[in-house]
Amino acid sequence: MGECPPQRASAALRSYLSRLRRALASTTEAGIVRRPGGYVLTVDPATVDLHRFDSLLARARTAEDDDTAVDLYELALSLWRGDPFGVLDTPWANTVRDGLRGRWRAAVLDRNEAGLRAGQHGRLLPELMAFADVHPLDERLGAQVMLAQYRSGRQADALGTYQRMRLRLADTLGADPGPALRQLHQRILTADVALDLSVTTAASQPSKQPPPVPRQLPAAPRRFAGRTAVLAELNAALDTSHESAPVVIGGAGGIGKTWLAMRWAHDHVARFPDGQLYVNLRGFDPANKPVTSATAVRMFLDALGVDSSAVPSDPDAQAALYRSLIANRRMLIIIDHARDSAQVAPLLPGTPHCTVLVTSRRQLPGLLCEYGALPMTLDVLTDGEARELLTAELGTDRIAAEPAAVAAILHWCTGLPLALSIVAARAASCPGLPLAVLATEMRSAATRLDALDGGELAVNLRAVLASSYQALPPDAARVFALLGLSPGPDLSLPAAASLAALPTARVSSLLRQLIAGHLVQEPTAGRYRMHDLVRLFAAEQVPPGPDNERRAGSRRILDHYLHTAHTAALLLLHPHRDPITPAGPADGVTPEDLVDLRQAMHWFTTEHGILLAAVDYAANAGFDTHTWQLARILWVFLDRCGHWRDMAATQRTALDAALRLGDRTAQGNAHRGLAHANTRLSRDEEATIHARRALEVFVELDDQAGQARVHLNLGLLSHRRGRHREALSHAEHSLRLYRSTGRRVGQAYALNDIGCYHIHLGDHEQGLRHCRQALALSQDLDDPRGQAPVWDSLGLAHHRRGDHHQALGCYQHALRLFQHLGDRHGEADVLSRIGDTHHAAAQPEPASTAWQHALTILDELHHPDADIIRIKLAGADRRPATDVVV
Repeated sequence: MGECPPQRASAALRSYLSRLRRALASTTEAGIVRRPGGYVLTVDPATVDLHRFDSLLARARTAEDDDTAVDLYELALSLWRGDPFGVLDTPWANTVRDGLRGRWRAAVLDRNEAGLRAGQHGRLLPELMAFADVHPLDERLGAQVMLAQYRSGRQADALGTYQRMRLRLADTLGADPGPALRQLHQRILTADVALDLSVTTAASQPSKQPPPVPRQLPAAPRRFAGRTAVLAELNAALDTSHESAPVVIGGAGGIGKTWLAMRWAHDHVARFPDGQLYVNLRGFDPANKPVTSATAVRMFLDALGVDSSAVPSDPDAQAALYRSLIANRRMLIIIDHARDSAQVAPLLPGTPHCTVLVTSRRQLPGLLCEYGALPMTLDVLTDGEARELLTAELGTDRIAAEPAAVAAILHWCTGLPLALSIVAARAASCPGLPLAVLATEMRSAATRLDALDGGELAVNLRAVLASSYQALPPDAARVFALLGLSPGPDLSLPAAASLAALPTARVSSLLRQLIAGHLVQEPTAGRYRMHDLVRLFAAEQVPPGPDNERRAGSRRILDHYLHTAHTAALLLLHPHRDPITPAGPADGVTPEDLVDLRQAMHWFTTEHGILLAAVDYAANAGFDTHTWQLARILWVFLDRCGHWRDMAATQRTALDAALRLGDRTAQGNAHRGLAHANTRLSRDEEATIHARRALEVFVELDDQAGQARVHLNLGLLSHRRGRHREALSHAEHSLRLYRSTGRRVGQAYALNDIGCYHIHLGDHEQGLRHCRQALALSQDLDDPRGQAPVWDSLGLAHHRRGDHHQALGCYQHALRLFQHLGDRHGEADVLSRIGDTHHAAAQPEPASTAWQHALTILDELHHPDADIIRIKLAGADRRPATDVVV
């Protein structure tokens, strides 16, 4: 455990092991086992307090009721006695101790949440206050104290707790409390009934739909040789007779870590009836940043069937949702090319039923220490295994015909599986090529020799790939090189055709050649990807000559995504809206042919991650016009699907590009995009700043249509703050501007907003008049996206007037339109108001049905309005004395 090993360390270790074995001889619960790289003390996990702690926490987090969860949490916490490792002071012990303290603290806070939900606020309050004294800046803990005080009839104390924390945060960090704490403070100030225990414990029943079964394993290695002993060791480590710890397969790049993992996984796929998850974390990609754990969690949620609109925006909430979905399922999870322990930890399951394989070029000591992971270091193939692999690829006859050449190839490849496979692929693709030629090329390639002698890792793979690249036919070599310019980890066949400026059929043929040479993979039909370092190598091969093929290729792939996205966005929008019009695509670019709304949504969903990467790629490559235009086109898709954080990120990139261009119109649009995204994310202050900056730009440009759009944004922000008259002023200003420019779609939107704000101000007749004008205009334009909110507003007006039958008819029109458009948030809003109208008409059963449907959608969207619906459902059987407020 110290920094310096003792003298005669091996002898001392053997002596200690001998004494430990004698001490353990009288028990069957523990033993010392020899493993590669050292020894391990094997014990029944049920006898280790840390494993019992983790198991109890997993049970608590999936308990059917909060009282049971509290009991399990407290049983887990009772296992802690003092500080981990006592007074032991080493870097390793200190790091692990800090991690364990964090887990204990998280468990305490989770226990508190469950206890508060279970009505144990009185019992918990003294402990909460004492804990808060030790952690005075923990806002989650502060919120728990405030809620317990409030429920104990101590509203003034709860408000005082908030003020003390606010001052402490300002003095210590120079920061205000976070949104959650501020919202709780406001709700306590107003004695919000939602804080009452009877309301907060009302929840909908969980869905009983069977979970999807993902099958994400890439194809098994076509040729696999040797590794018999390693596979047997892996079998032992992952024996189903006990709960498996994660296994970390480590070793150098190209050593065959992924091959081994895939071979084992396919051999044992029947052990995992609930599916297999796979992610490539790109931890050592020289060209791109590693995949973050948050992105990987999002990919897993997609594979597990979670609708994109149902994914919470907070990364921690996404990880919690992922762990909940895989709890108690027998699944295999392969985490490939990890960079460090922190990248992997959020992807590990919270329960022991899943088997986890991790591959990395690093040892990942954090996983070994904190999660009990088992290390397995992979070495090069032995001479016999290397010869077996080469023979499997080329055949016995050809190997026997040139023994000297085969010996040279084996020598220079030094057992590296990737190098052997690439050489064999070249030979197999040219049956008449003597193996001696390949052996000679390997000898003369200084970089290859350096790599095979164990030089720098990146140089190693570049040298191996260089000789394979030199043997490719010219057209295939050109496509291979251009594929390195792709902004994302994979691309479609049409995108590859645009990148290469070739017909699709020709590119498909060339891609098949590259797949045969192990330079490109086709993980799913019609989508192609390259290994991280292969893609970097490929990009280096793009000639920088007078034709500037690199910049031309980059423009073609960006044009492909820009123009296909433009086509898709027009299908999502109404043609009379205000889309941008990009310049014509470069020669050879063939945007994908999308013909309807379904195809447009499918394309955007499939290419979502690639399109986000393309925005950054365009900015980094100096294509600033492509940057802001692509971000602007992505707006409609990201907004409709609830990807508001992505929208904010792309609009920030667009704003930077517009500033570099000096394009004031683009700057105004980017500010307006940031205003819209931040409004959706309930960041009203930031949204207001960007909206006002956008307005300044459009006033400067005398762009009245731009000003009109921003006034609608500002009106919505005022409405959200309850300033309906101020919102009305913005909407009326917007209408005047739209009328002066002749923008009829904008006029319809402004008229509807005017009507809506009149309704909220109590002037129902004025509201109806303006909304009817908006509806007539939207119908004349055949704009269903504009008609949907108008029908909603008309329904609200009739509801406020007491005409429930007419209100329901309007709401049904709105509901059908929102459902057709795929606007889930709009659908939930209308369902909520349908429930309100049924409730006001003393029709409790249809009211509850509508509210329940709205709650299901809002819960899927993780929208805070779900709590409002729960309050309505709790009082569904009580007929209101007066009309409900909508």
